[in-house]
Amino acid sequence: MRASRLLQILLLLQNRGRLTSAQLAAELEVTPRTILRDVDAMTEAGLPIIVFQGNQGGIELGFNYRTRLTGLDQDEAEALGVILGTRNPALVALGMEQAAKRAQAKLVESFPDKARETVQRAMNQFLVETPAPPDDPRVPAFAAAVRGRRIVRINASGPQARVVHPLAMRLAEQGWFVTDRRTGEDFALTDSGDINISAHRFDQ
Repeated sequence: MRASRLLQILLLLQNRGRLTSAQLAAELEVTPRTILRDVDAMTEAGLPIIVFQGNQGGIELGFNYRTRLTGLDQDEAEALGVILGTRNPALVALGMEQAAKRAQAKLVESFPDKARETVQRAMNQFLVETPAPPDDPRVPAFAAAVRGRRIVRINASGPQARVVHPLAMRLAEQGWFVTDRRTGEDFALTDSGDINISAHRFDQ
């Protein structure tokens, strides 16, 4: 258990930079005192952990230290293989399939040999295909609007036309839903009618 937590601390510091013991404790659901003990253990093991005191203090990795993603248990690597091997048609609908394949290949290659072999074996042994959502050209259009924070007019040519600020999208059993930042509510994509993507952006 502790070895897994030490690895998580290492990866958090590597990916996020300087963090306080309180921030690390909140991430790992332990006390700050436990984090400080873990940091002492990592320092004794020769890892370049630097602790800064004061209001702007915190814990960080020194000397531009980087580590490969190691320490995955076999069952974790196997579960990750099933996740990576699951075909997600939503990525196709969002126009992200090729990017997802490239990211998957890079992620798998980053693992050490033993973990990589387990991940790849699970990808081949357990194949999962989720049902494809209905083909709708509004999906990639809304996805582009979400990424670019573009203002969208739905039911654009009808009497019920209104402006929405698409913040996020969600694929549920009933289909795609879009979160409107203005109201904080989701609306069904099937209720949006014809849409017009504005060149104007809404605020963060």
